[in-house]
Amino acid sequence: MTNEGLTYAATGVDTEAGDRAVELMKDAVQRTHGPQVLGGVGGFAGLYDAQALTRYRKPLLATSTDGVGTKVAIAQAMDVHDTIGFDLVGMVVDDIVVVGAEPLFMTDYIACGKVHPERIADVVRGIAAACEVAGTALVGGETAEHPGLLGEDEYDVAGAATGVVEADQLLGPDRVRAGDVLIGLASSGIHSNGYSLVRGVINRAGWSLDRHVEEFGRTLGEELLEPTRVYASDCLALARDEAAEVHAYTHVTGGGLAANLARVLPAGLVGVVDRASWSVPPVFLVMQELGGVPRTDLENTLNLGVGMVAVVGADGVDAALARCAALGLPAWVLGQVEDLGDGAVSDGDLVAGTKGVQAGAVRLVNDYRA
Repeated sequence: MTNEGLTYAATGVDTEAGDRAVELMKDAVQRTHGPQVLGGVGGFAGLYDAQALTRYRKPLLATSTDGVGTKVAIAQAMDVHDTIGFDLVGMVVDDIVVVGAEPLFMTDYIACGKVHPERIADVVRGIAAACEVAGTALVGGETAEHPGLLGEDEYDVAGAATGVVEADQLLGPDRVRAGDVLIGLASSGIHSNGYSLVRGVINRAGWSLDRHVEEFGRTLGEELLEPTRVYASDCLALARDEAAEVHAYTHVTGGGLAANLARVLPAGLVGVVDRASWSVPPVFLVMQELGGVPRTDLENTLNLGVGMVAVVGADGVDAALARCAALGLPAWVLGQVEDLGDGAVSDGDLVAGTKGVQAGAVRLVNDYRA
């Protein structure tokens, strides 16, 4: 029997590897820092100068937290880790921009079975790059090694962000009226929701991630790992364009288009979404056909090509579409907001009362454009 003591490293935790990871990611993180960020990288807490809030008459702080879900399993299987950060940032900051808030700063958390410095640095570099796109400072983070709980090549990521909006510029159901128009903002792909369904489909079909898929023009894995589009800066620019008359946004995440849109409509109104206004991108059609997924389940799980919806006044449609075009953001008229009317609740395509929110409803009409 040995008399040697047990070290932390012997249990599977390598603090020196964590330090190497920080050195590798430090420059990318610092590129997200403006003069408002104090203290640099490595402090116990991220510091953000809140003096800028004094220019607000009545500042409201907005906060959100999220993860990436089982999409990380695709990244790990492909050994590609520098894009998953866009998925994390998009899931967090684009929830904040829904209320019209500017995401000011973000923190991240990575749990892994074993710290591989280059891999962790790749993840954080992706987070930092996405924060640059969003105009958000990455002010801190944590990497935790969990040997015995996660496998050596496994990790999960989560993050949280804080933003601010002027009280009288708050977007949401209170601004929405019958006659408003729904503008769809295109997704870049599946984004980061519904991957349990996607992975179930491809596993049942026996498709490998390196399989070339003609409809995608690339491998299955490359398509599934396409990063989430980060809308924050574009949506803020659109909201600040008075001519666009933006009343509300919805971020199309878990639950699909109808369920998320219903959350930002007031009770008594229905958002009528015309499926014929857009063509569903090939990745969703392939998943549907490959897995025999019913249309209702597909619509209730995946974004089907619509990553964000802007609810705008009828007089602001042309200005909104022009601003989106100038921003390079594909957008189109998706439908309109109407009075709910008697008997509508029994409509089979009507979605209401989702996420515990008793608000408006959404009706999907027609068939998707071929």
